[in-house]
Amino acid sequence: MATFTKIADNETPSITLDPTHTISKIDDNIYGGFCEHIGRCIYGGIYEPGHASADKDGFRTDVLEALRELNIPVVRYPGGNFVASYHWMDGIGPVDKRPKRQELAWLTTESNEFGTDEFMKWCEVLGTEPYMCLNMGTGTLDEALNWLEYCNSSDDTFYANLRRKHGREEPYNVKYWALGNEVWGPWQVAEMTKEDYAKTAKQWSKVMKFMDPSIKLILCGQTGTTSWDAHVIKECINWDPAAFRAGTWAPLIDMVSIHIYTAAGEHYPNATAPRSAERAIQVTAALIDLARIENGVPSNIPRQTICFDEWNVWSPGRAPPEQGAEELYTLSDALAVAVWLNVFVRQAQFMGMANIAQSVNVISPLMTSAKGVIRQTTWYPLLLFCKYMRGHTVAVNVKSGEYGGNTEPGWIRGAIETPWLDVSAAVSDDGWVSLAVVNIHDERDFSTDLNGVDSKEVQVYTVTGKNTGVVNKEGQEEVGLEESTWNGEGQFSFLKHSFTLLRWKA
Repeated sequence: MATFTKIADNETPSITLDPTHTISKIDDNIYGGFCEHIGRCIYGGIYEPGHASADKDGFRTDVLEALRELNIPVVRYPGGNFVASYHWMDGIGPVDKRPKRQELAWLTTESNEFGTDEFMKWCEVLGTEPYMCLNMGTGTLDEALNWLEYCNSSDDTFYANLRRKHGREEPYNVKYWALGNEVWGPWQVAEMTKEDYAKTAKQWSKVMKFMDPSIKLILCGQTGTTSWDAHVIKECINWDPAAFRAGTWAPLIDMVSIHIYTAAGEHYPNATAPRSAERAIQVTAALIDLARIENGVPSNIPRQTICFDEWNVWSPGRAPPEQGAEELYTLSDALAVAVWLNVFVRQAQFMGMANIAQSVNVISPLMTSAKGVIRQTTWYPLLLFCKYMRGHTVAVNVKSGEYGGNTEPGWIRGAIETPWLDVSAAVSDDGWVSLAVVNIHDERDFSTDLNGVDSKEVQVYTVTGKNTGVVNKEGQEEVGLEESTWNGEGQFSFLKHSFTLLRWKA
């Protein structure tokens, strides 16, 4: 959580924090990933048999090595829009017997060479947890239940035995399951109205938890700020008194998914655009509270959290999805990603998960080539947050000037502030304090009073470049990570167009 005090641009800014003023636990799952069958994310990204770095299973070890730096706790799969016409049975069993299918989201041919068992094994090799998305487009409840049985059942039943036949004796114990993806969208196969979706999601969730009460179900919201969100949350954030008294499957819904992508052609609207996501989180959290109040949900039923399972900087005009959505990210985009991550830390009390879309090649901070991997500009703020911004979020006050121009979307201006210094803070379980500061100003360094830094040995990590338009390409890295130290005395200067992470032991 951060409070903001606006001052004139010619006044001295300050940042004030007390590491003992913790707000809430930061769920590690906010640093989740996402792999979809689109472009080169799966084929040519995480999986490329024949590549020099591929292991015996066809997994690119250079990609695995890079992703391990992020310590990713959970990865969403197999979509995304792809899932609305995906039938999981096509992707299991002997590879040479799997059917090729016309894929309707991105209008390609899906070989099904990579499917459920391959993804589960890749997750185990990476050291992450799977998060599966159900087909609520062309799929059926029976199909969903069969997939759940295949993945999670230890019984002597057909789909559990089918998994055993395919070489996996023990269940995968997949905890997270999404009730469809963007089923509100006109681009979706079998788009639903909010009324039809709410009715279907309620029934699916009930029966899914009949089969496995331990799973966590994620409801499909929109952006958090629409009538779709209000309706499906009101209808599905509910409880069954008889089941609750019996101590079983309550609540039915554990998280609410929302999706937002931000981008703008000019730097300041681009860097401030993630503030729209912050307001969306606050609105969604209020809708969850309203539903619980109106539906009489007892306070001892766990409060539903928000699953921001698609987020990133992305302009479909720059990187069309039908062409693989391979964005080339600028320093401005890297600063926007840092603001995005500040949002998740500040709003940690409401967040159960977030998944950057996507993990490799497709609108991704990590790209592959025949030679190896390329870390885009956006890789470096993501790396710093994943490594250091864990533990508990810390209350912080920011006193600075504010950007006052146009925003994207335009409603940001009347809904939330856009300070020059965008800040979050965290304290780890072993007492390390991390202060993340984005100076979005394109022309000014800010010498800033830091109140609450009580160490003479402060580690400093800086991400910046010559200008906001620079990019990283193979063999040409304009934006990287600079490390230094500060003695904690006097003011600290946050460089123009930069992201800075300060760390010290409390």
